[in-house]
Amino acid sequence: MSASDSLTMVALSGGVDSSTTAWLLRQRGERVAAMFMKNWEEDDPASGCSAEDDARDARAVAELLGIDFHARNFATEYWESVFESFLAELEAGRTPNPDILCNREIKFKAFVEHARDLGADRIATGHYVRRRVETDGTVALLKGVDANKDQSYFLHALTQEQLACARFPLGELDKAEVRNLAREAGLPVAEKKDSTGICFIGERNFDRFIARYLESEPGDIVDERARIIGRHQGLIHYTLGQRRGLNIGGLKGYPEQPWFAACKDLATNRLWAVQDSHHPLLMSTRLRATRLNWIGVPAPAVGARLAAKIRYRQPDQDCTVVAQDADSLTLEFDLPQRAVTPGQSVVIYDGERCLGGGVIQESDAPRPAPSRAETRTTLDEVDTVSS
Repeated sequence: MSASDSLTMVALSGGVDSSTTAWLLRQRGERVAAMFMKNWEEDDPASGCSAEDDARDARAVAELLGIDFHARNFATEYWESVFESFLAELEAGRTPNPDILCNREIKFKAFVEHARDLGADRIATGHYVRRRVETDGTVALLKGVDANKDQSYFLHALTQEQLACARFPLGELDKAEVRNLAREAGLPVAEKKDSTGICFIGERNFDRFIARYLESEPGDIVDERARIIGRHQGLIHYTLGQRRGLNIGGLKGYPEQPWFAACKDLATNRLWAVQDSHHPLLMSTRLRATRLNWIGVPAPAVGARLAAKIRYRQPDQDCTVVAQDADSLTLEFDLPQRAVTPGQSVVIYDGERCLGGGVIQESDAPRPAPSRAETRTTLDEVDTVSS
């Protein structure tokens, strides 16, 4: 089959990035089709997550470009592979990142399977990343050139097979260039606002939405000396470093400064809060991650000097691998890190190449008494672990 005969299926979301992706491929003379993914069954018009509107925009773009348009409902797969895991992580006291699981299980798995059933040889998405085929045939995942839009953090859990069939035409562009191209092409979504947040929540109140699926027990909010300063509505509603939603203020004997969630204690159902965004209870120099994935490379060796991100758009943080085995990796950072959050992902880089990463299990942030010594010992012991 010649290159002109092969078919690329674009994951067309109805947004400017995926629409410009389809247009660029058409400009290159490639044979292109488009598929729209519906990942959530809407039951609330106020959700702000309108798959119907997005599908209509995607279809309009496909008609303008003269390419075949397909729509598939992946709501069942999303529920089973992403949303149920999201709920389980919340119940365990962690803060999950469903977008990473969605990419691995839906956009680069279920979508790929349906694309192949329709005769596609590869897929293309509007992610701001790049790929490079190495001399040994492995596919490297590289940062997008637009540092502010680089999305390698969200794709670090992909496999070699998934990357091999994927293309990322926007990886060499910045967002302003993409907007300009969309305008020049006359795409009807050129000025459409970028989607943000988790689609199944949309514009709805997060706490009210989660309360439909999980029960939570209110409890005390305490300061670093364990003095009660407020009430929380359930630990599942809070994440480390959170400022908004604590509803603490005007307390006698305390300065008029914001409060930050610093520690969740599931055993006592307490939420510890502090008035310093960089309070010692929020700062870590080490973390341990599990559920690891390496993209065409072996796990980094103990002593390796690399960089990592513990959240999207964070600048690279210099770090050293201090322990690793098949199931876990421990990193030590050159500088203390704020609000290292279990359930979130740590993604590891060697220059522009994303090596992979894993899910944060714990850090060496001090725990409020009396469990401080126990928590410290757990991570200090990793010095004795060898590769």
